[in-house]
Amino acid sequence: MPNINSKITHLGAEHSVTGSCHLLQVQGLNILIDCGITQGSETLVPINQWPVKPSDINFLFLTHAHIDHIGRVPELIQNGFKGEIICTHATQALLPLMLQDALNFSDLSRDEAAKILSDIEQLSWGFEYQESFDLRKGIKFKFGRAGHILGSCWIRFELPDGFNIVFSGDLGAKNTPILPDPDIPEPCDLLIMESTYGDKTHEDRTLRVQKLGNVLIKALSDKGKVLIPAFALGRVQELIYEMDRLFLDPGFPFLNSKTPIPVFIDSPLGLRITEIYSSLSEYWDKEAKELLQKGDHPIKFKSLYGVENHADHIKLMDISSPAIIVAGSGMCNGGRIIDHLKTGLNNPKTDILFVGYQAKGTTGREILTNKDKSDRSVLIDGKSYTNKASVHQLTGYSGHADQPGLIEWARAINPKLVKLIHGEQTAQSALKKQLRLCNIQVSGIET
Repeated sequence: MPNINSKITHLGAEHSVTGSCHLLQVQGLNILIDCGITQGSETLVPINQWPVKPSDINFLFLTHAHIDHIGRVPELIQNGFKGEIICTHATQALLPLMLQDALNFSDLSRDEAAKILSDIEQLSWGFEYQESFDLRKGIKFKFGRAGHILGSCWIRFELPDGFNIVFSGDLGAKNTPILPDPDIPEPCDLLIMESTYGDKTHEDRTLRVQKLGNVLIKALSDKGKVLIPAFALGRVQELIYEMDRLFLDPGFPFLNSKTPIPVFIDSPLGLRITEIYSSLSEYWDKEAKELLQKGDHPIKFKSLYGVENHADHIKLMDISSPAIIVAGSGMCNGGRIIDHLKTGLNNPKTDILFVGYQAKGTTGREILTNKDKSDRSVLIDGKSYTNKASVHQLTGYSGHADQPGLIEWARAINPKLVKLIHGEQTAQSALKKQLRLCNIQVSGIET
């Protein structure tokens, strides 16, 4: 039941998980929702093939600060975008840091990158949750908590003719450390909803600390290393929070001994983001706030160490004692985790623990896919490595809602029509079937 007075064009992540970018055209305005890069083998529409020029885009709304939702913002600026960038206050705080890190890997000079970051800072505006704001030409918008990472939101647009559209952004699961549960938007005519895990049911999140503890004990019993690929934004902070709980839990004496296992955050970006998380405690959930008030900082503990410079990173790879190493990138498609894999895959005492989605074409996906095969070799930087490490996956740590969570959220909204995005076709097909069983109309997912 699309609105004849508006048009939505998906420029990325219509049938894939990364590269989110969607164009809403209404009342003569061009409104972009997210502008991210892809990872792995996923594709998107090049900017020079968009139906509008970047200079003609009036507003860019950002649902959160993950790079697959904001990574093309510098390219958008370079191609003439001069509109307003609209997001939550927390996303606005995280945006410069995330984009600066991305620009460090670009071909731009330092001055060119600095100019782009300055432009983004001048164009961006932060807004509160659950307040209705006038945009232009009778269009209103509202942000609600999405529970994915700090600052993440869904967006509800109210058009002048009364038609309402909700973009879910990346929807998180309930009981995520630090974050309040997702808000429920008011009923809408059209729900544009992510479907990353539309065909999956996660492990019980209330038991995930127990499972994490069990995996760590098993992995460290042979005095080896545990490698955890993790996204610097969101997942690193969740892991710190959960390990802090574990190291205080008398039920895990092996982990909370007088000489606890050291935990290394081998991600300068992850460390800086953790500092920002600490400074934005007003956006934490009730439990995290209460811990802080009691003097127990939920994302700091004694055996936690930050690895800032490259020299310390090299030293860390050479240590022989047991250690937990959390490093980026989360899909093993770059970053410091690559060095740890190159040196650790051949050691049967190494354990690799995946706590997030692995896109097609990424090294992480290859490691997971091959973990039960006779040939477990992994291709990294053009070279084949024999994988003798143990491989674990905890789906309870996903930053995305699973199929039951997505269905529960959609039913609470009661939309007249759902359009699924941000998911592989198998996930979208499974979710579409279940939503229709709940008498929720879903548009086709044909390419």
